[in-house]
Amino acid sequence: MTVILLTSACGAPGVTTTTLGLACSWPRPAIAVEADPVGGSSMLAGFFGGFQAPPQSVVDLLLARRNNRLAEQFPHSLIPVPGTQAYVLPGPRSHAQARSAEDLWEPLSLIWSTLGCEGTDVLIDAGRLAMESYPDVLLSLVDLVLLVTRSDLPSLAGAKQWTDLAHETRDLHPETPPWGVLLVGSGNPYSSKEVLDVLGLPVVSTLTLDAKGAKVFSEGTRVKGRTRLSRSLTSCVTEIHTFISSQLLTAGAS
Repeated sequence: MTVILLTSACGAPGVTTTTLGLACSWPRPAIAVEADPVGGSSMLAGFFGGFQAPPQSVVDLLLARRNNRLAEQFPHSLIPVPGTQAYVLPGPRSHAQARSAEDLWEPLSLIWSTLGCEGTDVLIDAGRLAMESYPDVLLSLVDLVLLVTRSDLPSLAGAKQWTDLAHETRDLHPETPPWGVLLVGSGNPYSSKEVLDVLGLPVVSTLTLDAKGAKVFSEGTRVKGRTRLSRSLTSCVTEIHTFISSQLLTAGAS
């Protein structure tokens, strides 16, 4: 069972698009979780074109938790993505709901931990770091934190402060999840090696800059055949699994 949190430090590198794209490209069932505190459910408005009403809101799940029925209600909150093994767990409908959801992420993570036995993984869109109501608790409850960033200087400058914090945290608490970089648009202008040198974090994988392919996941656009992004996502999935396996081997050796 794998739980991965995707987040950004600044700008809009495509965290939501990447999260949904990876879930749809995953080799087994995967749940794309909307935990972005901005609210509004970008996936429902974008990929589903606003035509898919959420079966349950965050408020409903909070009520279920208070009645000790969260595990029972959770499956009914998932929306299947047609033609894939992916599901979407819609997030807060507003920023105000995001504050309420802060108490929900930890108990939900306990439910996710049982999904591995059922062959399901979880990919979390946590939005931008340091936002009000950011789901900080999840940073310590996942298997991998992927910092999604572009390769330009403003993006790397914004990411640097957070990678320094990630290093400090792991030095003090080695049991915390590893961080890695998911680089969108390597070579525009900086390469993966240059990004590694600046941020000091491994570049787990790279994604092709492909505006047409991105609209498939951000706006629900239909295209014929596979886009450059879809091919890139397939490679990305493999590289993420390879990285996680290497981390497990390292942890086992130590």
